[in-house]
Amino acid sequence: MSLARVRVLPLLVGAAAIAVLIALGIWQVERRAWKLALIAQVERRLAAAPVAAPGPTRWAMIGKDDAYTRVAATGRFLPNDDTYTQAATDYGPGYWVMTPLDTGGWTLLVNRGFVPAAERGRHPAPAGVQRVTGLLRVTEPEGGFLRTNDPAADRWYSRDVSAIAARRALTRVAPYFVDADAGGTGWPRGGLTVIRFPNNHLVYALTWFGLAALVAFLLARSLRDDAD
Repeated sequence: MSLARVRVLPLLVGAAAIAVLIALGIWQVERRAWKLALIAQVERRLAAAPVAAPGPTRWAMIGKDDAYTRVAATGRFLPNDDTYTQAATDYGPGYWVMTPLDTGGWTLLVNRGFVPAAERGRHPAPAGVQRVTGLLRVTEPEGGFLRTNDPAADRWYSRDVSAIAARRALTRVAPYFVDADAGGTGWPRGGLTVIRFPNNHLVYALTWFGLAALVAFLLARSLRDDAD
């Protein structure tokens, strides 16, 4: 193998590696811009006044981009239809209390809030017409971490709207649920939605760019040594 060929091979491999690392860095810069825009969008939604909870005519358009919109709905809670999904909060382990709200023509699942395990089943939904305000949340069909919902056993690790609706024989159910706002110091405890968007993209971008610079330095030194 000629000396020229020996030099060309590492040059091509090194150049390809540098190109890939730079592309990864640029991708992280773009991801950072998207994440910052998402955070700003959610902050605007949290500060806005509640809008009417989307009814059946808008259900087909509901998606992840609607998450954390402040909404309001009026109706009557259906008695004896609470669903308890496992939760972990600053108050410790326990359950989210998911209760269907009959809005008159369609049903909305409302996360009334958190209860410790010892309080399960001890706090029925209030009777009469109720106005609920809170955050629109997209359904969670994947189950929990390494745990799958078991509707037959009424064991829930995520708030899967369609599965809960089927288990409770509910009809015309919105494809999302609402995390109710805080309503006092009793149980269930609302207003505990955790809104956190990890934003480490700048660190990742600097890492990729740094690796690209390191590969370029090592490649240049290798080529210089070959030339000596």
